[in-house]
Amino acid sequence: MAWLRRAAAGVWEFVVGDDWRLALGSVVALGGAALLVAAGVDAWWFAPLAVPAILALSLRQSLKRALPR
Repeated sequence: MAWLRRAAAGVWEFVVGDDWRLALGSVVALGGAALLVAAGVDAWWFAPLAVPAILALSLRQSLKRALPR
């Protein structure tokens, strides 16, 4: 069972990495696009719009931690 724990930890590190907000934002963006498609909307534009917003929020958090007040 130790191999399963190590495998799960490896997957977690690969998906989440350094910033859990990026992983969560990606899931929300893909889920939002899926919901739009399920509602009959042509949602090819949703993910490309979500990516800069997610990156901007992540960058803002990183700068808050890195820059002294």
